[in-house]
Amino acid sequence: MLKRSRLFGQKTRVTFALPADQPDGVVSVVGDFNDWRPGHHELLRRRSGIRSVSIILPPGAHRFRYLATGGLWFDDESADLIDDHGSVVHL
Repeated sequence: MLKRSRLFGQKTRVTFALPADQPDGVVSVVGDFNDWRPGHHELLRRRSGIRSVSIILPPGAHRFRYLATGGLWFDDESADLIDDHGSVVHL
């Protein structure tokens, strides 16, 4: 699930969130905004059980995927676009 919050200037805070029952282990969001570095933006478990991480991004299209323990890659069904190369959020 993606949540967008407009900030100062043209920046937007994007919160990447997964339900509590989505994959076990560590999950990080990996994309063009962090040079596709696994573990750089790890989703942390909140009191509600949901795991999330927020990232401030500039305007444009940003491609990303989630990476879970064991090398499991998956896309975000709430993304603006999903294709053979992953998920895309437009800001």
